[in-house]
Amino acid sequence: MASVKLTDVKKIYDNKVVAVHDFNLEIKDKEFVVFVGPSGCGKSTTLRMIAGLEDISEGTVEIDGEVVNDLQPKDRGIAMVFQNYALYPHMSVYDNIAFSLRLQKMKEDVIYEKVTNAAQILGITEYLMRKPRALSGGQRQRVAIGRAMVRDSKVFLMDEPLSNLDAKLRNQMRAEIILLRQKLNTTFIYVTHDQTEAMTLGDRIVIMKDGYIKQVGTPAEVFEMPKNLFVAEFIGAPKMNIIKTNLLLENGKYYVTPFGAKLPVEGEKGWMLAKKNTRPGQILLGVRPEHIHLAHPGETAIPCKLVVNEMMGSELHLHVDTIDGTRLIVRIPTLDLDSTERNALVSGHEMHISFEGKAMHFFDPTTEDNLLV
Repeated sequence: MASVKLTDVKKIYDNKVVAVHDFNLEIKDKEFVVFVGPSGCGKSTTLRMIAGLEDISEGTVEIDGEVVNDLQPKDRGIAMVFQNYALYPHMSVYDNIAFSLRLQKMKEDVIYEKVTNAAQILGITEYLMRKPRALSGGQRQRVAIGRAMVRDSKVFLMDEPLSNLDAKLRNQMRAEIILLRQKLNTTFIYVTHDQTEAMTLGDRIVIMKDGYIKQVGTPAEVFEMPKNLFVAEFIGAPKMNIIKTNLLLENGKYYVTPFGAKLPVEGEKGWMLAKKNTRPGQILLGVRPEHIHLAHPGETAIPCKLVVNEMMGSELHLHVDTIDGTRLIVRIPTLDLDSTERNALVSGHEMHISFEGKAMHFFDPTTEDNLLV
């Protein structure tokens, strides 16, 4: 087993700055958990406390049921992959990967077997005799991962391992990390500021802000039911549109009134509002760009004016201004439009948009909590 448990973990620096507040989380054996959030939110600090590279101010960290607060990093059964690769430039790829094994006084034939096996899995066998300077960024990152793999560790820790790579390499390495996870079948804790990485890699996602956990859940849970406004805007690209509006209750049915339109809250969202006996009043209404559509004839619609049309290949990102100047983003698949409709979408074009009740999210304007959670 390789479970990890953090109980009331806190990090306080000498200047009394609290970097991580009362962090509580249980990570199951063989689970892939991603810590995600903006720079300075405490995600890397938390990872380094698990690794033993940062002292824990309060609370406990357990690996496999053993409290490891006072154990050295080498004794915790963890392997860590860093953002900057941390390779020895004067050593070959083979020697970089073998370095920690030689420190353990392993026999050379065992080292050879472990290094060549890791290289084969990572597709770097042909580079084993090269120096790091002769490798691309993606190849160097594979070497860093290989060095961690050969340690037969209980837990893999990865601190923004793809942030130094270009977009194409990041996409490629994401897929390789998914395949690596399947082959190693061990526990992964992965830190990133990229919500796309978090959504594609994690079994569960821990979303952090200012040292606090804002939500823990599966990718589907945090996307479909964000607990608060921060999570709603952080997860999803482009980010969720937030609209100040009113929630009405008429004859047992809920409505919202964005920009003078009156849209019914139907389906499950309307049922959930009724079940929670939600009081009508001012709210923050959230709608993801992909859930807004060009209004159909006869549909209750919101008038707006197109400001920018971003052609993204398979879809258009339409930046529109409503009658009060609120800027919204609308994602439209290009296949939904014929050439005439696409050509009409130029700056200044007047148009109408709408969205359905099932696409709506409702937040308290004071606490910013989701009214349905």
